[in-house]
Amino acid sequence: MTLTSKPLDSRTWPAFARLVEKHNGIFGGCWCISFHLDPEGGRVPSKLYRKMKEERVREGRAHAALVFDGKEAVGWCQFGPAAELPNIRSRKAYEAGLEELPDWRITCFFVDRERRGDGIATVALREALNMIAQLGGGTVEAYPEDYTGQRVSSSFLCSGTLGMFEKAGFTRARKIAMHRWVVAQDIPRYGGTEKLAGAAEPRKPRARKPTGRAREA
Repeated sequence: MTLTSKPLDSRTWPAFARLVEKHNGIFGGCWCISFHLDPEGGRVPSKLYRKMKEERVREGRAHAALVFDGKEAVGWCQFGPAAELPNIRSRKAYEAGLEELPDWRITCFFVDRERRGDGIATVALREALNMIAQLGGGTVEAYPEDYTGQRVSSSFLCSGTLGMFEKAGFTRARKIAMHRWVVAQDIPRYGGTEKLAGAAEPRKPRARKPTGRAREA
C-alpha cells in the first residue's frame, strides 16, 4: 500500500495516539513530550505526558510529519521552531558553541516496531522538510547519531542517523557528544502543495535478515 503523510494536528491525533499506545507510551511512556519540556523547569510526572502532548497538538504547539499506511500511522518525524523544542540532548555542549538559534529543529523519529527497516524514517524526514518549506522555510537543525558499523539499540537512534541526514542534504556543523552531531540545512519556502524534490517516495516493505549493525529506523 502507498505511504502517505499528514501533519500532526487535532485531526490526526487519534492515529498518533493509537501508535503511541501500541508501544506502551514509547521510550518509558514519554509520549514524545520530552523535547518540549523546559530544561530548567524540573521534573514532570510521566502520568501527565499524554495530556500535555495532546494539549500542545490541539493548540498548534507541537509539530510532526506522520507517515500513514492506509488509515494507520506507522511513524513520524518531530519538528518545530527552536522555542517549541528547547530540551535537546547534549544541551550544555550545544549551547557552549552556539552562535545563533535555528529557525527549526528536528528532534526525533519513531517507527512502528513492525515496520522498522522499511525506510519510514527517511519518508518522515523528507515530509517534515516539505512541511517546513510550506510553513515558511528557514534554517533547520537536527542532532543525529553516528554509530556506523556498531551494534546499538534502536532507542539510541531516535534522533536519526547521521547518514540519513547527509543523504537528505544536511551538512555537519559541529560535534556535541561522542556520537552526536549538529547538522543543518537551509530550506527555501514553497507555496501551496508543491513539494521539495525527492519528497516522500514510498516503498513497499521487504523482508530483511538481521545484520547486527546499526541502520536507520
